Amino acid sequence: MQSSEAPRPRTQGDDERVSPLVYVTLAITGLAVFGLDQWTKHIVAGQFLSGESRVLIPHLLYWTYVQNRAGAFGLFGTKSWLLVVMAVIVLAIFWSAYREVAARSLLVRIAFGGIVGGAIGNIVDRFHYGYVVDFIDLRWWPVFNVADSCITIGVVVLILTTFRRERAARPRETPV
Repeated sequence: MQSSEAPRPRTQGDDERVSPLVYVTLAITGLAVFGLDQWTKHIVAGQFLSGESRVLIPHLLYWTYVQNRAGAFGLFGTKSWLLVVMAVIVLAIFWSAYREVAARSLLVRIAFGGIVGGAIGNIVDRFHYGYVVDFIDLRWWPVFNVADSCITIGVVVLILTTFRRERAARPRETPV
């Protein structure tokens, strides 16, 4: 038996709807990253003196407690409120740019969840301590933390996803 109703035409609002599953994935990933980040920072802040360093893997990995009052890589000054506002703006830009892709890609949702969880972890530090707790020290790179790692990995995944989408959208040339 067929319905007498004609299918409803698609509207622009249809494209803007995002499945609740997208938000659940983002929330779970973000909470996991936030929890791991805060737990590791709590250990370091409670067990190390500022500037103290301990060897984890000789000549490769150290934990060095740094109280980072500046933005990423020491950029953007030391005004916590400005760094928080910038983080929120960047998150909004990323969500705007990747919302549609996140609705279709679990990998993009996980990447964005890592970015959000990491950003919130660093924002919480700025409000709680007035600085971000950094401790992962490779000796050849600025000292960083779990949040920074997840933000960086998430951004790289989003960039690679963009390149992949652009490559897939290009018309393929067929050999003559």
